[in-house]
Amino acid sequence: MQGSAESSGVQPISVGHACIHDRSESGCAACKVRLVSVCAALTHEELAGLEALSQPLHLDPRQALFQQDDRAGAVYNVTEGALRLSRLLPDGRRQVMGFAMVGDFLGLALPERFTVTAEALAPTTLCRFERRAFTGLVAQTPHLLQRLYERAGHELTLAQDHMMLLGRRTAEEKVASFLLGQRARYGRIGHDSVTVELPMGRQDIADYLGLTIETVSRMLTRLDREKAILIVPGGVRLLDPARLEHLAAN
Repeated sequence: MQGSAESSGVQPISVGHACIHDRSESGCAACKVRLVSVCAALTHEELAGLEALSQPLHLDPRQALFQQDDRAGAVYNVTEGALRLSRLLPDGRRQVMGFAMVGDFLGLALPERFTVTAEALAPTTLCRFERRAFTGLVAQTPHLLQRLYERAGHELTLAQDHMMLLGRRTAEEKVASFLLGQRARYGRIGHDSVTVELPMGRQDIADYLGLTIETVSRMLTRLDREKAILIVPGGVRLLDPARLEHLAAN
């Protein structure tokens, strides 16, 4: 199994207090994703404390941030790109559990070891925080704790939605629900567009929805032919959201 950035000893980017997201002058306060992450709850003074704990980290496509069963010694905030979260089943099959996007935190509510593998789907940057130090900061900052509770509630909703997708739904309903779910997630971070980026491959979508890659491809082609979507490089354009919403509501 390919090693992860953590287990292989890969070091964070060495940039001192500068940030790879235009934070060189004002630190975390000028980070482009702060307002869509839990960091938005912090004052400028508290952000300075957070920045002191932060280590920028860059992943290349398909590089693992951590592997299933690695020791969970850090938490991460995604500042650019996306990651696939997957679990290897005892029989060797892979189940994609979800996708981490900009503004998402990883590792907040996990036990001593990670229960999933996190791999970059595209060039991805994150802020890494040593878990014990971050927990200490949270204990001193009640409004940050409140934002983390809100984030945990959002993640619980995503998990419940995933369970619904894996339940009694047709393949077409699953694909429509997935596309609308991705649009909603991009909307949460201010990326409102009729074009939904899909950094994950069709095999990833299939493993997430409990379908085969052939079925996913067939459903996307059908929706494209029916002019509900238009397949474009890197994603799909939602031409008839009402049609997709009707399918997703069944």
